[in-house]
Amino acid sequence: MRFDKKQLALYAITDRGCLRGRDLAEQVRLAILGGVTCIQLREKEIGEDELITEAVALKKVCSEYGVPLIINDNWQAALKSGADGVHVGIEDAPVAEIRRIAGEKLIIGATAKTVEQARLAEKSGADYIGVGAVFPSPTKKNAVRITPEQLREICASVSIPAVAIGGISHSNVSGIKGCGQAGIAVVSAVFGTDDVRAAANELAQLLR
Repeated sequence: MRFDKKQLALYAITDRGCLRGRDLAEQVRLAILGGVTCIQLREKEIGEDELITEAVALKKVCSEYGVPLIINDNWQAALKSGADGVHVGIEDAPVAEIRRIAGEKLIIGATAKTVEQARLAEKSGADYIGVGAVFPSPTKKNAVRITPEQLREICASVSIPAVAIGGISHSNVSGIKGCGQAGIAVVSAVFGTDDVRAAANELAQLLR
């Protein structure tokens, strides 16, 4: 899939723990119908085979709507499942190694909490960076906080687009407007709600 920074506008990260037994593929479909522009499959508690099976199912849904599917951490699973990309943290496989092996087959996102990390990610071949946590995060209790000023500085330090992440909700998203990010990444603000489609639509409206 050809990568466009507009696809980062409303980036939703899955969390089956938020879904209270609801079907993941169906909730992803509803999120996309509500305005989500990118899906990241994040599953820390399952093996690679199960992750690939889950990714294949979500890829079918995402492809219907032209929305990229990104896999968290596991670039091998991303390649095997036909997913569009991978997002790696600072402690995960180096971006340069993934780019060398995968070439242009994968969109590569990388976490960056400092200007130095952002510049290294860009130099190594990342297509975008994820910057956060910009607010206290219910899914990552110990995440390092990034101030709006730091977010603005990191976004300005690279030419690749950035996604703000961490505790972003309908009530606080206005607090990071104008910081230079191409979009926001959310988990519970979409998948933790009773009406995923409505929550995504409300966020999409706030971003316009």
